[in-house]
Amino acid sequence: MDKKELLKTAVKVRKGIVTAVHGAKAGHPGGSLSAADIFTYLYFEEMNVDPKNPKDPDRDRFVLSKGHTAPGLYSALANRGFFPVEDLPTLRHLGSYLQGHPDMKHIPGVDMSSGSLGQGLSAACGMALAGKLDKKNYRVYCLCGDGEIQEGQIWEAAMFAGARKLDNLCVIVDNNNLQIDGPVSEVCNPYPIDKKFEAFNFHVINVADGNDMDQLKSAFEEAKTVKDKPVCIVAKTLKGKGVSFMENQVGWHGKAPNDEEYATAMSDLEKLEAAL
Repeated sequence: MDKKELLKTAVKVRKGIVTAVHGAKAGHPGGSLSAADIFTYLYFEEMNVDPKNPKDPDRDRFVLSKGHTAPGLYSALANRGFFPVEDLPTLRHLGSYLQGHPDMKHIPGVDMSSGSLGQGLSAACGMALAGKLDKKNYRVYCLCGDGEIQEGQIWEAAMFAGARKLDNLCVIVDNNNLQIDGPVSEVCNPYPIDKKFEAFNFHVINVADGNDMDQLKSAFEEAKTVKDKPVCIVAKTLKGKGVSFMENQVGWHGKAPNDEEYATAMSDLEKLEAAL
């Protein structure tokens, strides 16, 4: 997919996020929107996945460790063809398979149930180790939040990944610098994130703008050349990216837009789409 198509797809993914959260009257738009370009690049360019065969044993795996940003993952999966885009507004509704956090038993394309912060990276390490033991060529991608990496289990998993030289594992930190209680640097400062992962024997790639497709492309291409070390891509992003009133606003971490706000958000995204 060329860059223009990727950019158009990212707007579609953002529309799906806003539509899903509005339909649910609950959810987490801010971090879903900051990671929308990452979801888009992974599912439409980077990862070896097939919507017609979501359980292919040779597929690449993805673990959404920051599981509350499920609207972003669901929108990417739907737009990629794993299930109908029309189902996105049923997010969190009674009887809907689109739960508030990813569920691998009921949602096509979801490789790991997640949501308890800090746990996803451990699961990703297990998948990556299994790939090594089974002599498979698949890669494992794990998206973590910068607030989430305050959890100790993240660093236990990182130590394991470095010790086992899991070079088929790529961790992405969505570094939008905001968590539910405010700036991550003020709540419980994780910086410097890159130096911490380096200390656990990771090859670290810093991305100055994690909402820029060219920079993401460069980072993921570099990641695939690394041998004998897991990779961590630290991507600086903008919380709420693409929706004017949500951008860099901590209040939009975990609440849904009302009807008027929804209309404004969709108008913002339609203008982005028209500009492409």
